[in-house]
Amino acid sequence: MDFSELVAQADVVLDCSDNFATRHAINRACVRHARPLVSGAAIRFDGQLMVFDLRKKDAPCYACLFPEDVQVEEVQCSTMGVFAPLTGIIGAMQAMEAIKLLAEVGDSLSGRLQIFDAKSAEWRSVKVSKDPACGVCSRK
Repeated sequence: MDFSELVAQADVVLDCSDNFATRHAINRACVRHARPLVSGAAIRFDGQLMVFDLRKKDAPCYACLFPEDVQVEEVQCSTMGVFAPLTGIIGAMQAMEAIKLLAEVGDSLSGRLQIFDAKSAEWRSVKVSKDPACGVCSRK
């Protein structure tokens, strides 16, 4: 899929898809057009959220965190299930991050992966740096 035309018209992109092919296609378009990407995912009782502020030269992209050339087992909600309230939590957080980016207020989650465990209601934060060997955002 080519999302380039849609992304070019957006100020911020929110990715709520459930597969790596779509996530990577959206990421490539966001890198190409230097658009911030707010990525959220939920499966079972686990959620994650991250902002990739691709307007910044030193910001990581989705492929820095999940490289395109790495084989991963695709696990989808339709097979594994998802705790329904978790999608609301992650979606609300994505909306909040998008509004903060648009309004230029507060600190975005750029460079920090937020992982939410719905069973314990605990967040964990992981710092993510730009990969200098990334095939998507580090091309010369």
